[in-house]
Amino acid sequence: MKDNISNLEKLVKEFCEERDWDQFHNPKDLSIGISTEANELLELFRFKSRKDIEHIMNNTNKKEKVENELADILFFILRFAQMNDIDLENILKRKIKINNEKYPKDLAKGNNKKYNEL
Repeated sequence: MKDNISNLEKLVKEFCEERDWDQFHNPKDLSIGISTEANELLELFRFKSRKDIEHIMNNTNKKEKVENELADILFFILRFAQMNDIDLENILKRKIKINNEKYPKDLAKGNNKKYNEL
């Protein structure tokens, strides 16, 4: 069964508290962690062709590296939210509502232009 966001936040919280890491997890350093891990994910695809990327995603060992970087990013996002009393579910729903207005289906469907270019 899939864990919900609050269960994942609890898992991360317990992991960090067992290691006395609260002292290091301020918004600045957690933001740096999110960025650093996102860049490590990006590095896996740097200078790769479409064929190279397909190979990565179809190779169990290479895909596992991608999954590990995604997990690291998610870890930092969950920790940031947990440490700063941010409800990820509600903020995502709010942002989707905003994006629905910025990117109306009839203008945005099949189009990768930014909202101000539609």
